[in-house]
Amino acid sequence: MTVMNVRRLIPTTAVAGAVVLGLTALSACSTSDAADGGNGDKLKVTASFYPMQFLAERIGGEHVAVTSLTKPGVEPHDLELTPRQIGSISESDYVLYLKGIQPAVDDAIAQSGVKNTVDAATLTTLENHGAEVSGHDQGHEGEEEHGDEHGHEEEAHEEHSEGDGHNHGEDGGADPHIWLDPVKYAEVAKGVGKSLEKADPDHAADYRKNTEALVGELNKLNTAFETGLKNTATKTFITTHSAFGYLAERYGLTQQGIAGIDPEAEPTPARIQEIHTVAEKEKATTVFFETLASDRTAKTLAKDTGLKTGILDPLEGITEKSQGADYIEVMESNLAALQKALGAK
Repeated sequence: MTVMNVRRLIPTTAVAGAVVLGLTALSACSTSDAADGGNGDKLKVTASFYPMQFLAERIGGEHVAVTSLTKPGVEPHDLELTPRQIGSISESDYVLYLKGIQPAVDDAIAQSGVKNTVDAATLTTLENHGAEVSGHDQGHEGEEEHGDEHGHEEEAHEEHSEGDGHNHGEDGGADPHIWLDPVKYAEVAKGVGKSLEKADPDHAADYRKNTEALVGELNKLNTAFETGLKNTATKTFITTHSAFGYLAERYGLTQQGIAGIDPEAEPTPARIQEIHTVAEKEKATTVFFETLASDRTAKTLAKDTGLKTGILDPLEGITEKSQGADYIEVMESNLAALQKALGAK
């Protein structure tokens, strides 16, 4: 019987379906218990919000089915979980989250009993970015290899004013926004890759390959930020959401946060005056707001201080308003916005 005859006996759609299955599910046959589940043999992964989802999807590739607990457009800090979402966490094979960003998620995960649960905060070194404690003084145990990279921060940290120290950890502790530093995010990516290899050993080689590719992209992004922000007219930027402490620290900049943890909180008249003074002294040109929160505060402040407004995205979620389709693209937009605001030469 020729191949043509066989094909004629089976509806073409079924053949197409079988071919697709053959390329994915069958070649990915897994004996791992963890990988058995409702999505064929894919590892069921729950990610807490976009920066975790991006890592899971890029490193897991075709071997994972990723669900994010934070839907596009939802401010992750405010997330409340439905009973169905809480149930879906318990049914996951692997959970990736970042402790200290979403209290509701932290509680649900603690009670879920899932064996492969990974807190991204444990995969790199967290730091405090408060007024009293500059990140330069602590939290660098894991960073000897960056050596002189932190030398240029001395002057940046001396300029911290009393008011910019919104200790942005939700529990008043360390700043959780590690994904906004490509170097730290790459460290987390490596840890996620290793943990996926353990959770699903049958596909370890693919997880390793995907991790290396992603880390390569993040290294390229870091180089772009380093070179793009090396020579600027000013080192100070003003933002409505104090999420950029790690980014500022990495590239020798100073973040002046208006309202700290709540991106929509109204700044006090005293704070507006303080920002005005800082802007004049440091030649800052721009007040940055983010895509997931109202720009009202930034616009009010810009009007009162004569500054421009711009978007600096803390990448807590991707929507159609985002300046790019994924983490890498939005970070490139952030770099362009910073170069413009800081007067990159």
